Amino acid sequence: MSVITSATSWIGTPYQHQASVKGAGADCLGMVRGVWREVVGAEPERPPPYRPDWAEIGGGELLVEALGRWMSPVALDKAKAGDVLVFRMAPEAAAKHCAILIADPGGGREGRMVHAYWGRAVVESWLGRWWRSRLAAAFCFPGAE
Repeated sequence: MSVITSATSWIGTPYQHQASVKGAGADCLGMVRGVWREVVGAEPERPPPYRPDWAEIGGGELLVEALGRWMSPVALDKAKAGDVLVFRMAPEAAAKHCAILIADPGGGREGRMVHAYWGRAVVESWLGRWWRSRLAAAFCFPGAE
């Protein structure tokens, strides 16, 4: 199964903090973990329990560091469909949101991504100016380099 096929199959999964079960509940990291399981195999590490405000109270780039242990970094201007995007929700805050790019930006059009939208569900969204201005890092799944 491709990363894009797997990611889009999560659309409609209700948002649930710390969950990673397609159709039942997932947060943004849980969706990426689920795609990993479907495309790569067993997860190499499980995240510890985390609060919704973990990035505001803990400091450090925990999400970027964890993804970097298992995925290859990609330059932000080279991210392509199938890559994981990581966002910083405020300029000085730790990066705490992730999505999977499913359609490349280019040719005057914005890309599209799948992510778990807090309080709603896993959705497909435009990678518009608001999201692009918050990009902090990008990674590709193993074997997708």
